[in-house]
Amino acid sequence: MINNSLQRIIIKCYLFLALILVFSVARAVAQQPGGNGELTIRLNQIGFYPDAPKIAVVLNEGDSAFYIQTLKKETVFTGRLKKSVKTSFAGKNTFIADFSGFTKPGKFILFVPGSGYSYPFQIKRSVHAEVAAASIKAYYFMRASIPLDEKFAGKWNRAEGHPDTSVLIHASAATDRRPEGTVISSPRGWYDAGDYNKYIVNSGISTSTLLSLYEDFPDRMKTVKLNIPESGNHIPDVLNEVLWNLRWMLTMQDPGDGGVYHKLTNAEFDKFEMPDKATAPRYVIQKGTAATLDFAAVMAQASRIFRKFSKDLPGLADSCINSANKAWDWANKNPDMLYDQAAMNKKFRPKITTGGYDDNNVKDEFNWAAAELFVTIGDQSFLKNVDFLTNTRLPLPTWRNVGMLAYYTLVKNSNSFGKNPPEGLPEIKKRLLIFADSLINHADETAYQTVMDKSARNFGWGSNSTAANQGVALIQAYKLTGDAKYLLYALDNLDYILGRNATGYSYVTGYGSKTPMNPHHRPSFSDGVVDPVPGLLVGGPNPAMQDGIKLPSIVPDEAYIDDHRAYAANEIAINWNAPLAYLANALEALQDKLKPVN
Repeated sequence: MINNSLQRIIIKCYLFLALILVFSVARAVAQQPGGNGELTIRLNQIGFYPDAPKIAVVLNEGDSAFYIQTLKKETVFTGRLKKSVKTSFAGKNTFIADFSGFTKPGKFILFVPGSGYSYPFQIKRSVHAEVAAASIKAYYFMRASIPLDEKFAGKWNRAEGHPDTSVLIHASAATDRRPEGTVISSPRGWYDAGDYNKYIVNSGISTSTLLSLYEDFPDRMKTVKLNIPESGNHIPDVLNEVLWNLRWMLTMQDPGDGGVYHKLTNAEFDKFEMPDKATAPRYVIQKGTAATLDFAAVMAQASRIFRKFSKDLPGLADSCINSANKAWDWANKNPDMLYDQAAMNKKFRPKITTGGYDDNNVKDEFNWAAAELFVTIGDQSFLKNVDFLTNTRLPLPTWRNVGMLAYYTLVKNSNSFGKNPPEGLPEIKKRLLIFADSLINHADETAYQTVMDKSARNFGWGSNSTAANQGVALIQAYKLTGDAKYLLYALDNLDYILGRNATGYSYVTGYGSKTPMNPHHRPSFSDGVVDPVPGLLVGGPNPAMQDGIKLPSIVPDEAYIDDHRAYAANEIAINWNAPLAYLANALEALQDKLKPVN
């Protein structure tokens, strides 16, 4: 007779074998190829909202019918493929499977005779809730100056890296009060990208985008739980995570004059090792106008948001706005203190060869800082000598060009201006809508039915952040007009990121059936865990190959490789995750508005 302990062991073994079998069957269903051995159906590998549009793209021409099936291959919906109006960048037509009329919740696959099966997907409410939360939780995994405990980090737990309590003033940043070699404390903050350095310019746009996510959708963001050390402290978790970086940014301001150091960095990039093993000396580098204005903008925005939490964070809102004012004053006294790393290295030692984030035009930074300070304080004097209408062409926000952030802030706060709106506000609104319309016009004629697919110019360094930032711009247009067409095209770009694209990858680590396993990210490479840190958006297709790593294709939207060495296509970065976090969480908040437009 088998004793109870042995019986339990046998049962566990059977359960384990059953799970392996189920997983193997699911993978086999997902990966049955069509034609050339490659999966030829592209769709959002996470899934779809019940009432929202549902599009898949078939690469090769097979049968004209397609079938939505359960995982047991029972057909529940049938449709007809439609040939794309325009060819792909590779010069081929695709075939569109539109199953928007199928609204039943569940887990399904799409089958096309002659093409095979898609990856499995879900139809349900809040279908993107997990990836939306993960895109913010990714910042926890990017924290410096703290150990990541297993309770919060799971198998990606690690020792503390870079306490940054003994940081040196670099020769380029020396003043009479803080001469070269002075030791300061500058802990916390997020590692910028695949490296272990911290940059104010890139932190600025990243922090602001997450602040805007809360500012624009506070009810939604109060419900998003991230399982981070601060969870449960009466402050929404997205703001808890922002605080980790915001408090670091505050240490980067020189208390003597209000200027802000450009970055905190090693002299050279660390090798691929865990953060606690990287112990090279750290420096704060030259103050700069761009960094100082980015800092002023973020602190002004943070002040008006955190003032609502004064009971839990006493004095923080005041500290932020005081620091913003000091930074604004310094920038106006030093309007041309442009960071030029090559020129700096000719004058000072040690040479600094980490990310430059050089910027030779700071008009957009002045505009953004002025807009944030004006909205927070209400003083028209911030708008003097600032021309929001200089550029007729609106570029998507990047760390180098933040002018659009000024537009976003002025438009979404326009109802609070009363009798003192900034000059040109109607024109700003008009330009935003013209820009949004330029994004969506003819997007449904492209091979993948997305805004991202309209132009080969979209596929450069960090192309996936272009897709996410296009989505953010379209959500701003929706907020301005209430027209759901903008939301639907924003959703198309999220579908692009999660698998409806030429490579067939879901570009967010850990989310989807085919995801990057080898991002250019030091902890993911060095931690001994097979799976990379989850929730990270990789850079995406980029045919330029600045890293010298050969790509399998240089067709713009196919120019991607899952290789940790390929930083031009497969690095991760905080400024790329931020618009993804905004896009995915905003669509979750607005999911009831996502219905096909006739």
